[in-house]
Amino acid sequence: MLSRVADSIYWMGCYVERAENVARFIDVNLQLMLDSPDYVGQQWEPLVFISGDHEDFAKRYGKATQDNVLKFLAFDYENPNSIVSCLRAARQNARSVREIISSEMWLQLNKFYLMVKSVAEQGLNLDSMHQFFDEVKSASHLFNGITEATMTHGEGWHFCRLSKQLERADKTSRILDVKYFILLRSVTDVGTAWDDIQWAAVLRSTSAFEMYRKDHGRITPKGVVDYLLLNRFFPRAIHHCLISARESLHSISGTPIGSYKNPAEKLLGQLCSEFSYASVDEVIAFGLHEYLDGLQVKMNHIGTEIHETFFAKKTAPVRHGLGMSQFQSQ
Repeated sequence: MLSRVADSIYWMGCYVERAENVARFIDVNLQLMLDSPDYVGQQWEPLVFISGDHEDFAKRYGKATQDNVLKFLAFDYENPNSIVSCLRAARQNARSVREIISSEMWLQLNKFYLMVKSVAEQGLNLDSMHQFFDEVKSASHLFNGITEATMTHGEGWHFCRLSKQLERADKTSRILDVKYFILLRSVTDVGTAWDDIQWAAVLRSTSAFEMYRKDHGRITPKGVVDYLLLNRFFPRAIHHCLISARESLHSISGTPIGSYKNPAEKLLGQLCSEFSYASVDEVIAFGLHEYLDGLQVKMNHIGTEIHETFFAKKTAPVRHGLGMSQFQSQ
């Protein structure tokens, strides 16, 4: 597979997943607003900080009001990580590889983008916000289901799956970080009904509420962290995402799991091994925020090595008689 094709498929999957996760991210706040009226307006700025785009937001918007943050994270074409920008980028990547992906994938992604674009142009009121973000999540699920059912599970599919799983792991870590480090207004809230409401909102934002209750029953901070961080079987748990990403990475290269041919496989294998032997008590004792911050740095390094291994232009020597010259290959 050409590197430009693999690159487009990789980023198509990444951007669709990112759009869905931004919707989930905002929905955490909306759920908390519904559960606690005195919460309204107090915690919009942290959403911008946790997205990593606070400097750009402050430069162009100034104060972090509800309207400003919603526009920036959902409908701002100048913010490359907004929902509408992610879907536009996913659509552009999909257009460049239409001969590789299925027509059903293209039609769903095009429909998805046009739906969000229409809402961006018409505006969004408070009463319809929750419905809109639900529609974003449902449209993403439909795209993933269509991809699973209509695309050959070869290299292209594995590149799409690889990016989706790494992006999902990153955003699950950020949702956990929002609750534990930023959304907690005071240490006096720990163990209170308000604390329970926050943890329930985090579970709902990752579609984990029902599965968690079936597996663990009572909601506890330690139980939620263990479930979303270390569970091997829940689809949005970070450990499960890393295992799935490793499977796809090794399927692309043909390297047996347990060995490696490139730095990306080495780093991802080391991270999976770390998770296999980690315990929630050790994570909490270390500091959840610090642990998640380090995890995000490691996943960024893995993403960089994937780019260098599979997508970056490389210089290779070519023999001409007795001398050597360079050419650029993709």
